Amino acid sequence: MYASRTLGRWLLPESRKTRTLIVEDEPRYRSFLEDVLRDMDCTPVGAKDAEEALRAIAVEAPELLLLDLNLPLMDGLTFLERFRKTQPETPVVILTGFGDLAAAKSAIRLGVSDFLTKPCDLGQIEVAIDRARRRTVGREREDCAAEHAAATEASPTMADVRTLADLERTAILNALRQSAGNRSEAARRLGISRRSLYNKIGEYEREGHEVP
Repeated sequence: MYASRTLGRWLLPESRKTRTLIVEDEPRYRSFLEDVLRDMDCTPVGAKDAEEALRAIAVEAPELLLLDLNLPLMDGLTFLERFRKTQPETPVVILTGFGDLAAAKSAIRLGVSDFLTKPCDLGQIEVAIDRARRRTVGREREDCAAEHAAATEASPTMADVRTLADLERTAILNALRQSAGNRSEAARRLGISRRSLYNKIGEYEREGHEVP
């Protein structure tokens, strides 16, 4: 029996919701994410740092991980490497700031399913959660037909290239929005030259992306 409807979606019974571990050190943002994910058919479990997250995993493994890379004591990338040793298939959504972009790229080899550049809106979060769930479903289907999947799957190298390009475009467009279109300020936030930024802007405009 469906309980209620929020954000245009029916909420599932607790037993059918996705257990989601949120590792975020900023209390108000972590609380915001927990509230949002409850409305997205998830059962959120919050952790303020990697050590608390590891204790939560020891109690019950999550079905989805939402991970901030900029954590105290143990950084998010180090935690993700440890997490993957025991949870190699669990979908992971990365939360990243502008300074975390290089680390986010490194996380690609650890099988992340999506990147959210802070601050992110509800729509971005919902898309990332849905994409992670589809990835899980797709993996289950591949397990049932491994030989066919191996024959038709795109090469990992090309998948990584697409992911990196998407990550870079998201970071640049978000920097432009948060700088109110100020190219110099956006370039400063991103740590790149104005010339490089203008080259990227031209590329995105040719591809049909809306540039602030």
